[in-house]
Amino acid sequence: MFSNFSFVAISILFLAQTALPVVANNFSATVVSIGDGDTIRVRTGNKTVTVRLACIDAPETKQSPWGQQSLARLKQLLPVGQTITLRSTETDKYKRLVAEVFVGNRNVNVNMVEEGQAVVYRQYLKNCPESKDSLLQGENRAKQQRLAFWSQANPVMPWDFRHRITQKSTSQPTQGQQQSNCDLSYPDFCIPKNSSNLNCRDITQRRFKVLPPDPHGFDRDRDGIGCER
Repeated sequence: MFSNFSFVAISILFLAQTALPVVANNFSATVVSIGDGDTIRVRTGNKTVTVRLACIDAPETKQSPWGQQSLARLKQLLPVGQTITLRSTETDKYKRLVAEVFVGNRNVNVNMVEEGQAVVYRQYLKNCPESKDSLLQGENRAKQQRLAFWSQANPVMPWDFRHRITQKSTSQPTQGQQQSNCDLSYPDFCIPKNSSNLNCRDITQRRFKVLPPDPHGFDRDRDGIGCER
């Protein structure tokens, strides 16, 4: 017969094993909309949340035609109403859930990279340990086959494209802008006073100077720089 100690030990082991799926942060959701090649909106339970696809970076929508192609492909892979599984890795500074997205056993993040519709975001690759090798191998094959984004002679990485936009947006405003009805919280470019509430997805500028009171909340971490990603 089992001693009380053995019974308790077995019970603890059983509970630990059954808790693993919770620790893994895997859960189901339904696709609501696609924002761009690496951002979607999903519904889970009674909440609708924004999901940033982990460990990949898609061309910006203004990187014509690659950004629009990436968006169109993700819409094909994740049609509205599609049931998906999310493996969450973190929540970013914009309160977006960062996750790997699965349809059945297919990893959509890897799929986008394999088809040249997105690139590996090496800065965050440590967050996808189970998919790391597949992502890197998929990108290498896409480069060799010159698929989609990699068909360009000199592709501009999405993060470099965003940096260039930032440099343009942080140029000094003209005298006309300074004298116009621009919100003084954003001296690097003009947002009209009393504009309806905006967020970083509504504007193209990134990493710009923000002064109090920051009515649109662009500077979430209050370091004086708005929309850093």
